[in-house]
Amino acid sequence: MRRLCTLFLVVAVPALSGAQTLPVPTTLIDFFQPGTQPLAMVDPVIGGTGCTTCHAGFDPETAPFDHWQVSIMAQAMRDPLFHACLAVANQDAQFVGDLCLRCHSPIGWLDGNSTPTDGSAISGVSEYDGVTCHFCHRMVDPVYQPGVSPPDDFGILNGLLDPVTDSHSGQYVVDPQDRRRGPFDLVPGFAFHEWRKSPYHSESRMCGTCHDVSNPVFEKVGNDYVPTDLDQPHPTHDRYQEFPIERTYSEWLQSAFATGPIDMGGRFGGNQSAVSTCQDCHMPRTTGYACTFSGSSVFRTNLPQHDFNGSHTWVLDAIDNLDFTMEIYQDPAYMNPVQLAAAKDRNISMLERASDLELTQTGADLQVRVINQTGHKLPSGYPEGRRVWVNVRFLDAGGALVREHGHYDSTTADLTTTDTKVYETHLGLDATMAGVTGLPEGPSFHFALNNKTYKDNRIPPRGFTNAGFASVQAAPVGYSYPDGQYWDDTAFPIPTDATQAEVTIYYQTASKEYITFLRDANTTNNAGDVLHAQWELLGKGPPVVMDNATIAFTDAEFVRSDCNQDGGFDVSDPVALLGVLFTLAPTPTCLDACDVNDDAALDISDPVYSLAALFSAGALPTAPYPNCGPDPTSPDGLSCLESTCP
Repeated sequence: MRRLCTLFLVVAVPALSGAQTLPVPTTLIDFFQPGTQPLAMVDPVIGGTGCTTCHAGFDPETAPFDHWQVSIMAQAMRDPLFHACLAVANQDAQFVGDLCLRCHSPIGWLDGNSTPTDGSAISGVSEYDGVTCHFCHRMVDPVYQPGVSPPDDFGILNGLLDPVTDSHSGQYVVDPQDRRRGPFDLVPGFAFHEWRKSPYHSESRMCGTCHDVSNPVFEKVGNDYVPTDLDQPHPTHDRYQEFPIERTYSEWLQSAFATGPIDMGGRFGGNQSAVSTCQDCHMPRTTGYACTFSGSSVFRTNLPQHDFNGSHTWVLDAIDNLDFTMEIYQDPAYMNPVQLAAAKDRNISMLERASDLELTQTGADLQVRVINQTGHKLPSGYPEGRRVWVNVRFLDAGGALVREHGHYDSTTADLTTTDTKVYETHLGLDATMAGVTGLPEGPSFHFALNNKTYKDNRIPPRGFTNAGFASVQAAPVGYSYPDGQYWDDTAFPIPTDATQAEVTIYYQTASKEYITFLRDANTTNNAGDVLHAQWELLGKGPPVVMDNATIAFTDAEFVRSDCNQDGGFDVSDPVALLGVLFTLAPTPTCLDACDVNDDAALDISDPVYSLAALFSAGALPTAPYPNCGPDPTSPDGLSCLESTCP
């Protein structure tokens, strides 16, 4: 009776005859995490508005509150995508919402309002303010470092009933008293609030608290993930012994940036060109003050902007639209429209800087290289519905579309995936969990039940090694990258009548399939309907252009008359062209070579010309003949993508 699956089959035998077996009967204890526990605060953790007196409105570029307020960090508990996902997750596994609320409403969780785990007990500005200033600045490094950590931390950590040995999935430690930590020494005599210098707040480990997420109801056994004992915490709380949902921090940990810094030439980091940590890129450095009282503040040239740039655009608009409707959340976000627009622009800029695109013509193929310039996989983060893809449009000499790969229909939000490369992760259920739940084996959007990775072809970062990424459960699945590669190449055959190509790399936060699933699978509340309505209203979650480039194709040198590219001119060449003209034989890769009379057309006159040259002393083929050379009449509407010429 060790496993949940055994128990489920006992208590839900009707599943064998197709009866509903969900939700699985997990408990709060199954999702228990070490660290600070609810109702442990001596001084309350306050919402973001409690910081506005000193940290808002004085400078639109440096005031911490102004940028934080319009970030997805601040709006984590108001995010309609989160609420729709939360509803389905709670339908699938009882009490799993507690795991989600730890990071989406840490104050609500600390206040003891994470039950019911649907978030219905969350209330008030502090609890709806997501990941607030006060919460982050009261976080304690769970690893005490003598002479480095604030001395108070020693007592706080010793007082924990369940110490944190591996901080992930919301396993945070919070100072019970209002002593605010940050990376800087404040001015002597600073008296506005208690403060402690904390190097931890400049380290990626802090971000890993919520940006490595594991499902603790599964335990790694060999290469499988099996349910743990029912109504018991995970036996180790080791993230790498639980099923991986997100591995953004671990991806960084195994990248070259973790041993950096790396000079990115100003691509990220603001005032600093060399970057290493999460904060370096997502909180770029600027010059100015962090406080409205400049006389009591320090002018800094390395001031972190509280941008928390990511990838959200339309979701921020949806949050703003839902203010005052009370459909998803009860406390308005009050997002400043100017700052909201600026936040979306910053997020789009972040996506544009996250990759580079290189195009190369290789014979008859167009090689598309996508380069990952981030410190984690591309894309990274929550995997369901998130994707990056390659769109290729081949055009003729007049600019007309010849062929398209990766077509996205903005009217229907349908993406053609079968003819292009889509970078994404597919999680799903293995045969055991399919039998337990009655759901199909294979990829699924039931994240609380998923226990197998079916696909992960996302592009790794600099410093990638297969062994390193395998050690943190982030190895490619169904795809491969050699050690050291942080780019990916895709070959697209060039149509013979194409003279150029436009290539675009798109990013999309949530696919149509995922949004539709969250609506249709929801039998609990209207969160899926509310999300779907906003998705429709805001252009169906339009993708963002990350990169765009064009390439003009260059004709290869050739020998005119060698239509079948066998290195000679004989009767087989006009026969080959007759096959193309009249029997739907494959189109030659060098059309120019078949245009024996060089009249810029392939028709019956070409095999007639060839036969006359071969057998009745007709005129020889026009140049280039008999040696390899370029087309002297190019451009003529024909191409030579590949030939036997050296």
